[in-house]
Amino acid sequence: MNTIKTIAVFCGSSVGTKPLYEERAIVLGTLLKTYDISLVYGGGNRGLMGVVAETVHHLGGKVIGVLPEKLNRDDVRMRVVEDELIVVPTMHERKAKMYELADAFIALPGGIGTFEEILEVYTWLQLGYHQKPVALLNTDGFYDRLLDFLNHACKEGFLHKDHLEALIVEQDEETLLKRLQTIRLDLSDKLSN
Repeated sequence: MNTIKTIAVFCGSSVGTKPLYEERAIVLGTLLKTYDISLVYGGGNRGLMGVVAETVHHLGGKVIGVLPEKLNRDDVRMRVVEDELIVVPTMHERKAKMYELADAFIALPGGIGTFEEILEVYTWLQLGYHQKPVALLNTDGFYDRLLDFLNHACKEGFLHKDHLEALIVEQDEETLLKRLQTIRLDLSDKLSN
């Protein structure tokens, strides 16, 4: 059983084209409060990031924002929803701080920033830099094409099967949270054949 007290959530700074994305972000935020899990996120109130943070905040849960100096401005931080806001000099330091603070990681729908963040922390898991669960909340099949690509990389010999299987993928938020708590991460050495 993994002890999950904080989860870093990566997601879009937009809400996307489907109302379902926002609805599911609210469900996740509600469940984080229900399970007494603190949210670590990229700071600000825009998009799905803001939806998750505001949901946790309004329900009385703990929210920790990590924001680079360049984005510490009024059009990003429209309302205060963080119990703690950590402002760091760069995006690299933002990610490193979020990774340090979190016990697990979830990506909701988002764009290239979301992809970069979740794939980097997934890479760190693969290389043994941490043993923290990494997950995709595959709302309405949003990540299906990425999963097809990862399966292709596995078939072509560029991704170990056990590393692919270590990525938790669920469409249901509660099932995803339960899997974060129970997954065993005994991965093979990335550099072995």
